[in-house]
Amino acid sequence: MQESQPVLLMLLMVSWGVTTTVLVILVIYRGTLSSKEDDQIFIAAGEQHHYQDQQAVIAKMSRLTKPIIALAVISGVLLLTSAGIWIYEGLKSF
Repeated sequence: MQESQPVLLMLLMVSWGVTTTVLVILVIYRGTLSSKEDDQIFIAAGEQHHYQDQQAVIAKMSRLTKPIIALAVISGVLLLTSAGIWIYEGLKSF
């Protein structure tokens, strides 16, 4: 049992790192999308494609919300679990 917990801790930390990396990439991508979004857009009838472009950007941003929240929760759980195991191992060997 002594050898399995450090392996478990390393596996949890690697999983946390991968999850957090994907989360950061999605947040950065959403930030680049939000920089293309306009709060108000005034267009003439001939420039309707600008409105459609804005609607596409808004749709992409709204689709990213649930995965970002899910990855944030998973990242937090993995980090807290890793910290708990690390503290438990430290107290056990104390």
